[in-house]
Amino acid sequence: MTAAFRPARCAARSGGPAAFREIRRPPRPRLVVIAPVQAEAVRFAGGWLFDRAMAGWDVTVYSADRAAARPLRILGARAGRLETLPVALRRGPAARSIAVHADLLGTHAPVRRLVLDALREGVVEARFWGGETPAGSGRPAISPVLRISLGHRLSAAARAFKAQALSAASIPDGVVEPTETFWTVRPPCGCDRP
Repeated sequence: MTAAFRPARCAARSGGPAAFREIRRPPRPRLVVIAPVQAEAVRFAGGWLFDRAMAGWDVTVYSADRAAARPLRILGARAGRLETLPVALRRGPAARSIAVHADLLGTHAPVRRLVLDALREGVVEARFWGGETPAGSGRPAISPVLRISLGHRLSAAARAFKAQALSAASIPDGVVEPTETFWTVRPPCGCDRP
């Protein structure tokens, strides 16, 4: 004779109905990525996005295009519309990391304001990729003196999934390098001292 599952008994033995309450987990760390088009995020940061998603981060790529989100889903990320970014940032947990295509710092005032505010407020991590002086402006949004170069070595899985995401995004010549290169900024003088 096999034992039948009896929810009432299980609840009684485990402390009553309270044992069936939903277990609350802390919110996942949030990575916000801002790019002019989704394909740019896949091409320049896809492996890093995949590694973060596999480490349990909630990854969302905000862009101005309406491309299919399949390449981002392959990487474990979600797609968001750039114009909804300010509202989206006020909902849910605060972003612990931001990654931005640097050209947007000079060409998109709301993105520039958001990034500079995040840097002032001490977002745990801010990464940038790409150029950063829009054509004709001649003036970078962030001083080159404050820049620090950094790279992310892709896991074997990240390289494989990035290759699939590049293919899904129809990016020709989608070579997956073992390292993706970013830059970040040094805190303003005095902020890194105890």
